[in-house]
Amino acid sequence: MLRLRKSLFMAEGYCVKCKAKKEIAEAVEETMKNGRKAIKGKCPTCGTVMFKILGGKGTPAPAAVPSTPPDPAAPAPTSVTSK
Repeated sequence: MLRLRKSLFMAEGYCVKCKAKKEIAEAVEETMKNGRKAIKGKCPTCGTVMFKILGGKGTPAPAAVPSTPPDPAAPAPTSVTSK
C-alpha cells in the first residue's frame, strides 16, 4: 500500500463559505466512527472548518476465529468414573 507523506500531498476540499475548491490548511487525518478515514482542517482564506472523507476503510480489526458447532453425528463424550 502506498502511503503519501503530508509534505507531498495537500488535501483539496470544498469550502462551503467561499464556494470554491481549495487546499485544506492545517490538515489532520482522522478515523471516523465507522472506520473510514477523513481529513479535517481549515480553509486558508476564511478559516471555516473543511472536512473531506477519503475512500476506503482503515485497517480492519483482526477477526475472531469462529468456533465450529459440534457434529451431531459424532458419538457423545462419555465420562469414565473409577470405583
